[in-house]
Amino acid sequence: METIYQVQTVNNMKPIEVQVPGSKSITNRALMLAALSNGPCLLKGVLFSDDSRAVLKCLQDLGFQVEINEEIKEVLIYGLAGNIPNRNAEINVQSAGTAARFLTVMLAFAGGNYRLNSSEQMKKRPMEPLLSVLKSIGVTIRFLEKEGHFPFELESKSLSPEEIHINTDISSQFASALLMSAVLLKDGLTLVMEGSRTEGSYIKITLEMMKQFGIPFTKEDNVCHVAYSNQFSLATYVIEPDLSGACYFYAMAPLLKTKVTVKNVHAHSLQGDIQFLSVLENLGCTLHHLPEGIMVDGTIDSYPGITLSMKDFSDQTMTMAVVAAFATSKTCIQNVSHIRFQESNRMEAICNELHKLGIRCEIGNNFEDITIYPGPMGPAVIETYEDHRMAMAFALVGLKVEGVEIKNPGCCSKTFENYFELLEEVTK
Repeated sequence: METIYQVQTVNNMKPIEVQVPGSKSITNRALMLAALSNGPCLLKGVLFSDDSRAVLKCLQDLGFQVEINEEIKEVLIYGLAGNIPNRNAEINVQSAGTAARFLTVMLAFAGGNYRLNSSEQMKKRPMEPLLSVLKSIGVTIRFLEKEGHFPFELESKSLSPEEIHINTDISSQFASALLMSAVLLKDGLTLVMEGSRTEGSYIKITLEMMKQFGIPFTKEDNVCHVAYSNQFSLATYVIEPDLSGACYFYAMAPLLKTKVTVKNVHAHSLQGDIQFLSVLENLGCTLHHLPEGIMVDGTIDSYPGITLSMKDFSDQTMTMAVVAAFATSKTCIQNVSHIRFQESNRMEAICNELHKLGIRCEIGNNFEDITIYPGPMGPAVIETYEDHRMAMAFALVGLKVEGVEIKNPGCCSKTFENYFELLEEVTK
C-alpha cells in the first residue's frame, strides 16, 4: 500500500541547528577504496542508507571481511591489496548507481566470473557507455535481459589496456569507476576523459580521495595516468557530512526567513554541492563560518530569480527549483540535461510537480535548461518517482503551502533515512 506524508506548514520559524548523515558520495568511494587497499581501514562517519548497505552487502558477497557498527557510524574493512576473495560470485547492486558503476569496473579489472543483478529502477539507468568500453578491452559481458543494462554476467582475466577514452556527459560515475580501479591493472592505465563534465565535482572528489588513500596518479588537463599499486593503505578515514542532505535545510533559510546551521559543514568540503551556499548568498542570504559549521542567515524580505549553471552541483536542481518557485522573478537553471538519466527523469519530474502546484515551468535549449516562473501555489499530492531527491526537495514547499503531500516518503532511505523525522524536529 502506498504511503503519503502530509507536510505541516511552519510559521514564525526559530533558528535551526541540525546534524545530517555522512556523505553518500564519499561513503561509497571510501568503501571501494578501503576494499582495494592493503590492510584494515576504519571508516568513521559512514552514511547508512539503502545505497551504502547495497555496497556493503556486495563486498561481503565478494568475500571481504567487513565489520559494521551502525550505532557509532563505523565500518572496518580488511583490504586485500587488490584481490577479490570470491572470484565466482553473484552480487546485487540494488538501486545504487555508484555501486553499479564502481563494482562493475572493479570486478572487470580484478578478473573472475560474476553475475550482477539490480533493482528494477537500476535496470532503467544507463550502463551501456561503460560496458562498451569494458567489452572493447576484452571483458566478456552477457546481458540477461535488455542489451546494455542490468542484469548481466561478466567474465575477465589478464586485462592490459594502455589507454581508455570515456565520455562524462551522461554520468561522471563512469570515469570515477575507471579511475579508482585502474590501480588494479598491472601496467596501469591512461584514462582520457571526454565530454562536458571532465572537471566535474564528483571526479574531483574521486581524485582527491585517491590521493588521500595513497594511490599514485598524474593528471594533465583531461588525461589521468593511474599507476599499478597493491601497497597503498590508510588506517582511518573520516567521512564528511552529506552536503546534498545539508542543502535541503540550508534552503529553509530564505524560504522560512530564518538562520540555519548544519553541524560540521565547512568551506573546505570536497563536495560540489557546497556551491549551493554561494547561490543562496547571491539571493541575499549571509554566510557565517562558525566553528560548529556554516550558518546561512536567510532573514530577508524576498529574493530575486537568477540565471545559473548547475552542471557541477546538479543534485540540487530540485532544491533550486523549489526555492525558485518562491522568488520574485523567473529563474533559469542551465546545463542540467544529464539529470534526465538519474533516479528519475528529473527535468520532467520537476516540471510535472511544479505544474501541479500551479507554477509555470519550461524545459528548453535541447533539454539543457529549466525556466521557472514563480507565482501562487495551492495544495498538491507530489509524485516522487522513487527518487529520494524529489521527495526531500518538494517537501520544502509544504513548509509554506498548505495541503502538500509527498507520495512514497520511504524512498528517502536511499540516502537519508530519517529525513522526515528530522524535518519535523527542526520545524516544531
